[in-house]
Amino acid sequence: MTILIKNTTIADGSGGPLRQGDVLIRDDKIQETGSLDNVAADTVIDGTGLVTAPGFIDAHSHSDLQILTKPKVMPKIMQGITTEILGQDGISMAPLPEQYISPWRKNLSGLDGESDDINWHYRTTDGYFSEIEKVGPGVNVCYLAPHGNIRMEAMGLQNKKPTTSELQEMCEIMHREMNAGAIGLSSGLIYMPCAYSDTDELVELCRVVAEHDGIFVVHQRNESDKVLESIDEILEIGRRSGVRVHFSHFKVCGKDNWGKIEKALAKLDEAQADGLRVSFDQYPYVAGSTMLGVVLPPWAHDGGTNELLMRLRDNDQRAKMIEDIKRNDGTWDNFIGFAGLDNIYITNVKTDANRDVVGKNLLELGQMRGEDPYEAVLDLLLQEENAVSMFDYYGLEDHIRLFMQRPEMCVCTDGLLSKGKPHPRVYGTFPRILGKYVREDCCLTLEQAVYKMTSKPAQTFSIQNRGLLKAGYYADVVLFDPDKVIDNANFWEPVQYSEGIEYVIVNGTISVEKGRHTQKRNGKVLRSGR
Repeated sequence: MTILIKNTTIADGSGGPLRQGDVLIRDDKIQETGSLDNVAADTVIDGTGLVTAPGFIDAHSHSDLQILTKPKVMPKIMQGITTEILGQDGISMAPLPEQYISPWRKNLSGLDGESDDINWHYRTTDGYFSEIEKVGPGVNVCYLAPHGNIRMEAMGLQNKKPTTSELQEMCEIMHREMNAGAIGLSSGLIYMPCAYSDTDELVELCRVVAEHDGIFVVHQRNESDKVLESIDEILEIGRRSGVRVHFSHFKVCGKDNWGKIEKALAKLDEAQADGLRVSFDQYPYVAGSTMLGVVLPPWAHDGGTNELLMRLRDNDQRAKMIEDIKRNDGTWDNFIGFAGLDNIYITNVKTDANRDVVGKNLLELGQMRGEDPYEAVLDLLLQEENAVSMFDYYGLEDHIRLFMQRPEMCVCTDGLLSKGKPHPRVYGTFPRILGKYVREDCCLTLEQAVYKMTSKPAQTFSIQNRGLLKAGYYADVVLFDPDKVIDNANFWEPVQYSEGIEYVIVNGTISVEKGRHTQKRNGKVLRSGR
């Protein structure tokens, strides 16, 4: 099977100048680029007026469950994404020992969703990969072994320091998952049980990752009041273990902390001058999104979701939770503290009984329920068994542009594919950068933007033979109209596909043709070292 893209503008992913030419694909590889006259092909695509680029790589994604339940992953493929990095924030699908299936599903539901329609008995990363391959994914996927899952398998969900034997077991599990094809380790140091770890624990795990030439990807412990100390911790882990360090959705949250941005970036510069390999990803919005349960102090989650629900039924412990939130002492990443009740919006709930609060902020939640907003939040989390997602406003457009122009930056959606009103980044991230930040704001050149969407993340995550339009590389390709490409998704109506993405090719198969999905799925599980 051959595909010839004719008369197109080539952005090859390297960051080099655009050039006019043709692209020839044979089977699942790029065979040649350049001026290809008198070349026959099974399919010819007229690329006049379109830019042809490598398929976009989503550096931070939460399609972990939906790659099994909705394997076309429509919100991603329709914006030109051909590869996703799963296993983020230290809490994901695998490993998953049998005895923890029920509590872990509850813990995961606010971040990646819930389903009874899949086989949850895959146990390990290798088993999870097999389940993905059975359904036939619409995009390629890489996987980070999640710290929380590894910790759970070795020592459960309790808030405690691992014994010597438990830490050794965690390291052995880390070796196993890297050998199965994980590309590194992720941690989310605001999520349970990752938040219960200390720096030494992470250093030991990262030494294993470094042995396999993997990467440590981390939602750091604090992105607000203690962001500078938090950055220091992550860089210390990199120095002591020798691992490559990648910050998830790098930002500084809250008006009171914006003055720390210059110092935060200086720390990255100093680390790289010292020889550390540092990178980060970013989504182009001034609001983030995660599970609503993060507004609670970490101790409330000790032991998992079932223990949390017991505490939410106890009046004394509820009062202590509210007291800790209001005190905002800087010892944990207090979302209500830096964003405020009026800047946190509910995006999804599990039951129909509370569907009316989707799209409302936490102050409005209290008004609708006729009670104090803090009590209303705790009631909602209890009623929905912690399966509530939200978005929160944290920064300014100037900050987005500043971080976007940094050399460490890779593009990500951080997309939670939930029902209700998900963050618009799920549907619009990559076209938004090409339309708003390239064409309209001139924050990046088109070549720079494509580089940050393709070969930069491919290099960062050691994804072999992808991210460039180059002979011998896999034929993951996107064609877009540079004059029309733009996101349509917004915070009020987020479930909208973007405009201007005309063709998407995954491993040599056309998945999107003239802006419409072809119903074909040709993604692969990309195991490290293979």
